[in-house]
Amino acid sequence: MDHNLTLITTITAALGVALILGFIAVRIKLPALVGYLVAGIIIGPATPGFVADVGLSTQLAEIGVMLLMFGVGLHFSLDDLLSVRRIALPGAVVQIAVATLMGMAVSWFWGWSMGAGLVFGLALSVASTVVLLKALESRGVLESLNGRVAVGWLVVEDLAMVLVLVLLPPLAGWLNGETPDAGAHAESLWWVLAKALGQVSIFVALMLLVGRRLFPWLLWQVARTGSRELFTLCVIATAVGIAYGSTALFGVSFALGAFFAGMVMRESPLSHRAAEESLPFREAFSVLFFVSVGMLFDPSMLLQEPLKVLMVVAIIVVGKTLAAFFIVLLFRYPLNTALTVSASLAQIGEFSFILVGLGVSLNVLPEQGQSLILAGALISIALNPLIFSVIDPIQTWIRSRQKPQPIITADDPLSELPTSVDLNRLTGHVLIVGYGRVGRRIGEALMLRNIPIVVAEQNRQVVETLREHNIPAVSGDATEPNVLIQAHVARAQMLVIASPDTFRTRKMIETARILNANIQIIIRAHSDEEADLLRKEKLGEVFMGEHELAMGMTDYVLKHIMPTTAH
Repeated sequence: MDHNLTLITTITAALGVALILGFIAVRIKLPALVGYLVAGIIIGPATPGFVADVGLSTQLAEIGVMLLMFGVGLHFSLDDLLSVRRIALPGAVVQIAVATLMGMAVSWFWGWSMGAGLVFGLALSVASTVVLLKALESRGVLESLNGRVAVGWLVVEDLAMVLVLVLLPPLAGWLNGETPDAGAHAESLWWVLAKALGQVSIFVALMLLVGRRLFPWLLWQVARTGSRELFTLCVIATAVGIAYGSTALFGVSFALGAFFAGMVMRESPLSHRAAEESLPFREAFSVLFFVSVGMLFDPSMLLQEPLKVLMVVAIIVVGKTLAAFFIVLLFRYPLNTALTVSASLAQIGEFSFILVGLGVSLNVLPEQGQSLILAGALISIALNPLIFSVIDPIQTWIRSRQKPQPIITADDPLSELPTSVDLNRLTGHVLIVGYGRVGRRIGEALMLRNIPIVVAEQNRQVVETLREHNIPAVSGDATEPNVLIQAHVARAQMLVIASPDTFRTRKMIETARILNANIQIIIRAHSDEEADLLRKEKLGEVFMGEHELAMGMTDYVLKHIMPTTAH
């Protein structure tokens, strides 16, 4: 039997070397992904010794991007995306424009053409999906307001890059390059733009109108078989299949297609299980992504053009960061949000590689531009966790000294309770943070007993629905003092934290006790370890789902079995 199989050899080498160097990186207090990147350099064509297949590793990395974006979509609803549109849409557009102008400026200094500078600048403007999500997930802020703003910003960047990739071939002739064929050059620019927008719009409409019903139904039907293998297969096949189909039929990127697949799958009550089943695959293939980036990097570039590499890194890490930082502040968002978003975008990744590769193939961008982008990507990705580690203590200091301020602009009616709410319902009430499956059941049970409640919820649609039913509710992040003040926590009898994000629990409790020292606090935990930690800190009464389920089932068993055993 022939064991010289390129695919198996590439996977074995990539994962094996990544494991060793990732372990070493962690032991010397560096992020594991630095080890993954170095592993790619070692097994890449630019270094002597064993050379893995670059093409295969790149394709495997694409699968990792698909699965990762699918997982993000499972936790990111359309409502979340729309809730941050006021900052994500204009912010991303302005940041792309600023980064592109900086790239064009340095390319002009180097003597490149305007077309080369445009492609180079656009490649510098878009952040890596994988890196951003890794950073947000590791800090438990993916589902927070800051995380939603960063992800929404990234989605807008991805949509913009899809249009750029579609428009670049027909525009190559005007950008001092070569068009692939005369027919492409003859097409009207406006027709190409309309066609691209039409394809993306049709895809999004199909996913939101048809996919939101079809795929959750399919997932439920497979789950009814009781086969875990079939369920996992259904999740992976849906993620990869929709991602590929979106590219083949609509010209949408793999990442964006998988993201929307996760968003529509989120409508299923089995979405949490789907996220858990796909997690091992996402983790393994994301490692291959970082290895593939390292394989594309030529270390000799650092010696040949050190000043150019330094300028590229400065644009990515400093220029983009400052641009995003001031844009967020301009839209009157808190300082900690500005820090999170700017740090998240201080790197480049997969879209940049695709764009510069297309630019080189069309003779718009010199090959040196591709090498500089790869060098900038490698260095910025390695530096990104360090940037987050720098801003973490700054954010902690800001939170300790920051005065209460609104998350949403003051003209938003959902950020404040209506003046029509009876004051008697805002005294001695129960404040519920998070109105998902747990919070909703608690609220319904309290209202049946005529106990007044006020809800603090980030999902704007939920808040609107509650207000339609005459239930006091305020939209916003409950870690911000302004939200708790609007929910009248100072007059509340009890605070029930029913949100699934327990990373921010301590901040909520700290603020609540400052405003109301006598308030009773109920906390939701997700594991025994988490529950034990919260109890040791004496933050409040802690309840865990599995424990309460076991207690309920035990009570039922005892009530029905004891009369039988008495005979």
